[in-house]
Amino acid sequence: MRKKVEKSDAEWRSLLTPEQYRVTRERGTERPFSGDHQVSDEHGIYHCVCCHVPLFENEHKFDAGCGWPSFDRPLTRSSVAEHPDTSHGMVRTEVVCARCDAHLGHVFPDGPPDTTGLRYCINSVAIDFHAGE
Repeated sequence: MRKKVEKSDAEWRSLLTPEQYRVTRERGTERPFSGDHQVSDEHGIYHCVCCHVPLFENEHKFDAGCGWPSFDRPLTRSSVAEHPDTSHGMVRTEVVCARCDAHLGHVFPDGPPDTTGLRYCINSVAIDFHAGE
């Protein structure tokens, strides 16, 4: 993994849209079914909107019906970090970008049983698709 990216609050605000900032830097969540990343057969990689590191491969995306882009695994284990999250009266596992600590979403153990069994439930405003990579 590349060197850790650290920026001031003002720098992040100048680089991100208000919604991207709220989700990635303030650990927010976009409304379900509001994102623009539909499941497709197009080859490509999803990158972090904050630091542009590759995070997820489109070939590992699936329709979980939950309203957020869902993947059964990150691009590499070192692409993301996972932390316990007990906010909102729930016990979940938060997923963040390993390079810049951007909040991406959460991982749950209810993914496709024929692959990893995991569902990385990711905010679409936290990722940016690069077709053809």
